[in-house]
Amino acid sequence: MFVFLVAFLFGYLCGSIPFGLILTQRAGTPDLRQIGSGNIGATNVLRTGRKDLAALTLVCDALKGALAVSIVAAFDTDASGLGAMAALGAFLGHVFPVWLRFKGGKGVATFFGCLIGLDWIAAIAFAGIWLVMAYVTRYSSAAALAASAAAPIVLLVLGRSDLAVLFVWLTAILWFMHRANILRIVKGTEARIGQKS
Repeated sequence: MFVFLVAFLFGYLCGSIPFGLILTQRAGTPDLRQIGSGNIGATNVLRTGRKDLAALTLVCDALKGALAVSIVAAFDTDASGLGAMAALGAFLGHVFPVWLRFKGGKGVATFFGCLIGLDWIAAIAFAGIWLVMAYVTRYSSAAALAASAAAPIVLLVLGRSDLAVLFVWLTAILWFMHRANILRIVKGTEARIGQKS
């Protein structure tokens, strides 16, 4: 049990690094928490007008999930699921970072990064669904909701029922974090991709 706790805590500490906030503060842009959705993720960084910072935030938020999982999994010689515990920690760390009084991002990029570390085929499926939905709807949130909902199904099809259970829970949390977005989509007031707020 101790090794699972260590794996979770390592993942949590990696996931809780608020790259979006760090990068924008260093660039001198307005505080992310005071614009748009108030989110510290890449979509809200894009609303500052800095596409370069948004792209870098996306990569960093995904990498912290992927690296946390990959590093822990490298020590998991018995394939006991330590990587999954690191994924859980990384996702929760991003959504509820201790450094920001547990007010973080919505977890989409880190969700994707965790998928990369655990099953790259499922990660490709996630990315494909996200891109299609983003192109069709122009809503980042709708794309994230669709791709995350599909992830457990893809994992089941791939025979990864253990990971499918984990990602059902992560998807539920991700949807909960997007509850305001869902209401805005229904009302037609959700910001489009690239739209400044």
